[in-house]
Amino acid sequence: MAEPLTLYKLMILYMLAKSEFPLTNAQISGFILDKGYTTYFHLQQAISELTDSELIKVKTVRNSSYFQITPQGKQTLSYFEDQISDGIKKDIADFFKENIIQIREELSDTADYYKGQEEGYQVRCRLRQNNLSLVDLTIAVPTEDAAKAVCLNWKEKRQSIYENLIEFLL
Repeated sequence: MAEPLTLYKLMILYMLAKSEFPLTNAQISGFILDKGYTTYFHLQQAISELTDSELIKVKTVRNSSYFQITPQGKQTLSYFEDQISDGIKKDIADFFKENIIQIREELSDTADYYKGQEEGYQVRCRLRQNNLSLVDLTIAVPTEDAAKAVCLNWKEKRQSIYENLIEFLL
């Protein structure tokens, strides 16, 4: 049986290996903490050690961190996967079955910004459903604060913006 911290690391690697796309810290934490496997502190320690050892990589966009397993992480998991119980593997499979639609929506409805070539910032807002692009909008804003506000508001208002846009254009 693996030491607890090692088991948490293996669980994270297993989740990332079974996912078709990067997972956020909130999604990983949601599963592991809701199931009561460990505390937030131990989970973040495991994620930090996996990142430091380059078994997972992290990309931060706005206030969300997205994690993916690296080739080294896959290789490590292949050596130690048998230390994860069938019960935990089933819990992870059930988590993905129950939450796949929500996870996909969280990952496909994005807003990000970058410095414009001239003045101001460009904000790109995207809304997808079932791998179909519903909205892919880039707008110019004058300041970085405005760009941050648009990104934040897109997350909250994307569906109503899409509905109003369709109603206005049809």
